[in-house]
Amino acid sequence: MIEAMFKLLVLLLTFHSSLAANVAKDIFILAGQSNMAGRGGVVHGKWDGNVPPECRPNPSTLRLSAKLTWEEAQEPLHADIDVGKTCGIGPGMAFVDGLRANGSRTGVVGLVPCAAGGTKIRKWARGTRLYRQLVSRAGESVKDGGAIRAILWYQGESDTVTKEDADAYRGNMETLITNLRTDLNEPSLPVIQVALASGEGKFIEIVRRSQLAINLPNVKCVDAKGLALQTDNLHLTTMSQVHLGFKLAGAFIDSFGHMP
Repeated sequence: MIEAMFKLLVLLLTFHSSLAANVAKDIFILAGQSNMAGRGGVVHGKWDGNVPPECRPNPSTLRLSAKLTWEEAQEPLHADIDVGKTCGIGPGMAFVDGLRANGSRTGVVGLVPCAAGGTKIRKWARGTRLYRQLVSRAGESVKDGGAIRAILWYQGESDTVTKEDADAYRGNMETLITNLRTDLNEPSLPVIQVALASGEGKFIEIVRRSQLAINLPNVKCVDAKGLALQTDNLHLTTMSQVHLGFKLAGAFIDSFGHMP
């Protein structure tokens, strides 16, 4: 009986140590709309289940679940976050793979999915549900240690429908970045945004120009234009998401250096 209890205690201590070792140290927030949430491989509302090698699980890549617990990350990253929609492959896992492939000193990485499909940028303004959720999840991600290294942002397709929304995009995005940095107490927090590859309306180029023109400190932009789209002409294919993840990783390493 005593021997059995001792073995159980050892197992519990080992499990606790394993969890402690896997606390994410380098944390990245994934935010925006459906192309960040991931629709790669989703056709007619069903995901094909294809996970490229660049997006496969790694014990050192974690995700913050909807229940605010760290777990080993696996696709679809946003399955319990972008609820009510079918999620597939997004750029997050390939981004981490790209960091490691580029030789950065990448240890345990934590991804914090926050994206929600079909959302205009005004749905992310300070005080909205999505904004509060992002700030709350970001805060929860560092409560046991680690640091937020960047926000990866891919959004704007829904702001291409009306000229009014498209014209207001730059100001709204700059305000969002400023507010997030203030509320996360990270005044220099890097933000890497994605210039649109597609849109729901005809004012795509206005939004793209706004994204590419933002000139705030520590804000970089990668261009998704030309990446292959699915048959809906809106969402990136699985392999396009892999390519985008690598673009984001390259931008982070080039602009903000290797991991500490």
